[in-house]
Amino acid sequence: MRTYELIIIGAGPAGLTGGIYAARKKIDFIILTEDIGGMTNYSWDIENYLGYQFITGPELVEKFKEHIKEFNVDIREGRKVIKVLKDSINFKILTNSETYLTKTVIIATGRRAKKLNVKGENEFRNRGITYCATCDAPLFKDKIVAVVGGGNAGLDAVLQLSRIADKIYLIEVKSELTGDKFVVEKVKGIKKVEIFVNSKIMEIYGDKFVSGVKVRRNGEIIDIKVDGIFVEIGSIPNSEIIDFVEKNEYGEIIVDCKNRTSYSGIFAAGDVTNVFAKQIIVACGEGAKASISSFEYLKYL
Repeated sequence: MRTYELIIIGAGPAGLTGGIYAARKKIDFIILTEDIGGMTNYSWDIENYLGYQFITGPELVEKFKEHIKEFNVDIREGRKVIKVLKDSINFKILTNSETYLTKTVIIATGRRAKKLNVKGENEFRNRGITYCATCDAPLFKDKIVAVVGGGNAGLDAVLQLSRIADKIYLIEVKSELTGDKFVVEKVKGIKKVEIFVNSKIMEIYGDKFVSGVKVRRNGEIIDIKVDGIFVEIGSIPNSEIIDFVEKNEYGEIIVDCKNRTSYSGIFAAGDVTNVFAKQIIVACGEGAKASISSFEYLKYL
């Protein structure tokens, strides 16, 4: 079986950027991924990616594809990585269809948003339902929105939207908001915010886009008309594929400033790690660093 110098797992911003750097270094590598773009495909309008004053997530992914195509990178799509294993001095990558051997690995598998798992959620994803206030809040200028989640993520989304939206419903399933107390008080002081505790979304509905939600509040079903829904109940790092590197309490792979994990030869980049700020532009930089670090490591093998 062929042994690659490097295998990059994931083709989001971190993985693709890592691929460009690996190609420029003439590393013998491939990228394994289920799809190209990752969560970027689900971002609406992006205004904070340098070089593009305004671009949608899918459009940015197309730019990524065009760029990496120039380097003839071998991207194996439709490959779901099941496990990363130690194999003597190398590593074995098990996928849904094949097994690969490699000297080094960059894990760039990103995160997945926790879902509400209610009727209409899948149907209206990217059509009024969003999982990233930082990415998509500006789209809802002067609109009526709902934020789901009373923890720090939900409260932060409310603060961002308070400068943009006309009306905000904050919906929390617990009996009280669970974020930091001083932030809770700040949110409670915003007149355009209406807080629903002991409340749970039961259904999301609309036509082409979201137009409302049905909420069970204290045992009663109420109907709320909204133009958008921000699901802020947390996210999960896609780190289950490896169990011999150190992770934090959230399951994020711990990396140092050179994107090295606790196990020699394994690197990680982007949202799957404990890096501060889960942003596209940050993930790109982390992917570049991980690729450079893997090259430095390979020089001494």
